[in-house]
Amino acid sequence: MGQKEAESERIDGGVVVVEPKPKKGLSSKAVDWLEWAFVKMTHDPKKPLHYLAGNFAPVDETPPLTDLPVTGHLPECLNGEFVRVGPNPKFAPAAGYHWFDGDGMIHGMRIKDGKATFVSRFVKTSRLKQEEFYGGPKFMKIGDMKGMFGLFMVNMQMLRTKLKVLDVSYGFGTANTAMVYHHGKLLALSEGDKPYAIKVLEDGDLQTIGMMDYDKRLSHTFTAHPKVDPFTGEMFTFGYAQAPPYVTYRVISKEGVMEDPVPITIADPVMMHDFAITENYAIFMDLPLYFKPKEMVKDKKFIFSFDPTKKARFGILPRYAKNELLIRWFELPNCFIFHNANAWEEGDEVVLITCRLQNPDLDMVNGAVKEKLDNFTNELYEMRFNLKNGRASQKRLSVSAVDFPRVNESYTGRKQRYVYGTILDSIAKVTGIIKFDLHAEPETDKEKLEVGGNISGIFDLGPGRFGSEAVFVPRQPGITSEEDDGYLIFFAHDEKTGKSAVNVIDAKTMSPDPVAVVELPKRVPYGFHAFFVTEEQLQEQANL
Repeated sequence: MGQKEAESERIDGGVVVVEPKPKKGLSSKAVDWLEWAFVKMTHDPKKPLHYLAGNFAPVDETPPLTDLPVTGHLPECLNGEFVRVGPNPKFAPAAGYHWFDGDGMIHGMRIKDGKATFVSRFVKTSRLKQEEFYGGPKFMKIGDMKGMFGLFMVNMQMLRTKLKVLDVSYGFGTANTAMVYHHGKLLALSEGDKPYAIKVLEDGDLQTIGMMDYDKRLSHTFTAHPKVDPFTGEMFTFGYAQAPPYVTYRVISKEGVMEDPVPITIADPVMMHDFAITENYAIFMDLPLYFKPKEMVKDKKFIFSFDPTKKARFGILPRYAKNELLIRWFELPNCFIFHNANAWEEGDEVVLITCRLQNPDLDMVNGAVKEKLDNFTNELYEMRFNLKNGRASQKRLSVSAVDFPRVNESYTGRKQRYVYGTILDSIAKVTGIIKFDLHAEPETDKEKLEVGGNISGIFDLGPGRFGSEAVFVPRQPGITSEEDDGYLIFFAHDEKTGKSAVNVIDAKTMSPDPVAVVELPKRVPYGFHAFFVTEEQLQEQANL
């Protein structure tokens, strides 16, 4: 954030009110015309944009709609608000569109005393406010980042910024990826920006309060996957960048105070989507999905490209380290990882449970797409890093394709038994919810995901029905009750009827009969990550 930050209205708790000041005029019209002419000459408007069609298509905001029909019952522990964020572009793109591009929209279900209310709201980012001001798209898109076309669109944004047509002093992220709750605030996240603070009103409505800069201590990006330690109340996070330092680690106290930055040295700018913590360590993943703008132009490649010849590197750092001097790096065979389930310490080893991806291609979720993807493998793995002898090992725990792993978050950073994931039939379609028992051995001869071995349950959504990330909600908070005593809650959509619903299933039994199904009055597009805000947290954040 630049000079404007000092002029901005601030709210207690490190929140800045986002008030961008773009300027209309001859300059904005001239740049618009230049972009229009270039797109007209070079872009094929007939090229399909899969991630704007079907149930990927955007929807309008929905104010709170109450007393929704509930089949079954909503248990008392679900009193709170279930939220899921995802890409939902308010305006049609000028040219290309990647699934990661859309404006963040939060779909929420307020549950209280067995009754359900549905709401959908945009996160009011600086980017969205400015495009609303102009009535159309103005910021560059990931979907355009290929070849000379990508270079031109980058220069259009630089020109708009220089001429003050766009105000980037508040960043230009979408807040479309994930959500977390810390220090009395619900945060909407995307890894190219700072967090946005969201207030949940008593009726379930969602209000954007502003952007978090932690009293000017945050000057870099903030991962979409920070970790909150349930025992200490601290939050651990990092940001990655395209210029050194490529990675910066941060610790945020239980009281919401951000500690000094700890730069982490890696050789090249990479996409680092997630990380992990244990009781004493933070785990960073230097994986060979590189940011390569020169190759984008020269070889007409997507701006992020994967190098299958490089090793996967994992850095283990004492989590309260003031610098990187004590980091230990380990190598494993080439791979990429979007999402980790959990990590813990076991003797001399740090154990990471993760979804390991072979040969990622981010261009797969850009423009046109195959229904079934070739060479797409995303499997649950256990990785071990021995701090005594410096060796690393890995063990495959499933066949493909599994992602969006979640655990009972009362065990974050500590050893736990169960992992809940989604079954994918393509990179974006969720056909079922799967439960793994890490105490059981995997059946390595299996060619498909089915119950047996370490797979203790599968909830199959059925033909034509697709879901999204399932969040575990414990019946009782803490670690005194059985780890899997609780419920999984997730959004689902029936492509045959066009109807969406929220499903609640029993996490212990994984019964095919849902505990509750809440029919929704509006369609919910496929999206990214979900979160459950407890009733206690709702009351805590009410004063924001």
